[in-house]
Order: sequence, then structure tokens, then C-alpha cells
Amino acid sequence: MCNLYSMTATVDEMKKLFGGFEGDRANVASYPEIYPGRMAPVLRKEEGALRLNEMQWGFPGPQAAKGRPVTNVRNLSSPFWRSALGNPARRCLVPVTRFSEWSQAPDPATGRKVKHWFGLADESLFAFAGIWRKGEEAPYFAFLTCEPNAMVGAVHPKAMPVMLAPQDHDRWLEDETETACALARPYDDAAMTQFA
Repeated sequence: MCNLYSMTATVDEMKKLFGGFEGDRANVASYPEIYPGRMAPVLRKEEGALRLNEMQWGFPGPQAAKGRPVTNVRNLSSPFWRSALGNPARRCLVPVTRFSEWSQAPDPATGRKVKHWFGLADESLFAFAGIWRKGEEAPYFAFLTCEPNAMVGAVHPKAMPVMLAPQDHDRWLEDETETACALARPYDDAAMTQFA
């Protein structure tokens, strides 16, 4: 389960990847470590235009989650996610420069688990497939996960975030549920790298 990522890209890098968008384009803060419950930039479609917003990472959890925010969407058939996944207006793109998975076993020297960072091989910006909902103080978002590829699976064998190729952004934001959810697949290992 991914509970840490970074977004350190500039507005110009975001424009290059996502094209034109509305919202605050003059300056976007650097987010070197984004944890659940924190605010982060998210892009969503509104009246046909892509809009940049800040949202809080993690949907308010059901009672089974003991009040913790739910950050990852793993079971796409769950009633908890069905309405958001079925409505293209509730889907979003989560800009990311790197994401982290924790080692399964602690480091023998420190006794602590180790962060392993992953991203694209060319170290460029990419997007997770996300969903969002309105909240009282700020909107919330979460992102989809899927089976891991070999690179991520060597560290975290349960899942990895759904990374979207640029040509799949509109498909995720606009297509019917079945076609959009078919994008929930492991990203190509050859296009990724693991950072020290």
C-alpha cells in the first residue's frame, strides 16, 4: 500500500505533460513528501476543462478502517468506491514525481523499515489514476492500486499505484467505467527506475 509520494514538478513541467489547465498556474509548491491527510495538487475535469486543485489525500474511512483515511483504491468492485469509479466527473489525475514503498523487513543495522523510491526512468512527472469527492473543509482524493510489476513487487509484493501513460489520461477521465478501470494494471518495468 502506497502511503508516501512526492510531487516536485514545476507548473511548466505540468503544462508539458497535461496540456493547458485552469486554476493557480503561476506557482505550485514543491511537495517532497506527501503523507495521508496532507494537501496535494490534483487535476480534474470540470465543464470540459482540466482544473488544478489542492485536495486532501485520503477519503474519510468507513468504521472498519477505525477512522483512518482510505488512501488506496484496491478493490474496484467494492461498493465504497463504485459511485466514484462509475462517474467520470469523480475521476482525477494525481501528479507525481516519485512514490515510495517501505521494505518488508527492517534494516538489521537500524531496526527500521527502509523507504524505496520509484519513478519513471527519465525521472519525469507522471500521474496516478485517482478519484475524488467533496468534503466539508476541502475535497478528498485517493488513487487506484493494482498488482505490482517485478520492480515494485520485489519490495512490496501486494500492490503498486496505477500509473497512467500520457495517452491514457483522457481515457481515465472520460471513458466508461469498464474501459477506464482496465487501466488498473502494472506499469512497464522497463520504463521505471528505483532511486537510492
